[in-house]
Amino acid sequence: MTEREAFYSVDRLERAVAVLVGDDGVGLDVLKQALPVKVREGVVLRVRLDAGGKPDWSSATVDDAERERRLQEARDRVERLRRTDPGGDVAL
Repeated sequence: MTEREAFYSVDRLERAVAVLVGDDGVGLDVLKQALPVKVREGVVLRVRLDAGGKPDWSSATVDDAERERRLQEARDRVERLRRTDPGGDVAL
């Protein structure tokens, strides 16, 4: 049996809560003290899922390689859009 994992990005920090967004776009409020690592906005966490598919926050680790991969993907997307932009003002 393979271990299931998911990625969550830290969207923002609000006092004692980290607002995380999963790859499905769903936001979750998690107490910062429930996470075994210190987080800041923009961090990507790799989290083990239990048998029911729920995140085991105690297993959360910072995944810098996944964060960099996502940033590069966004940079590439912006560059592709920039190449197709005709420039000038937008006419409504």
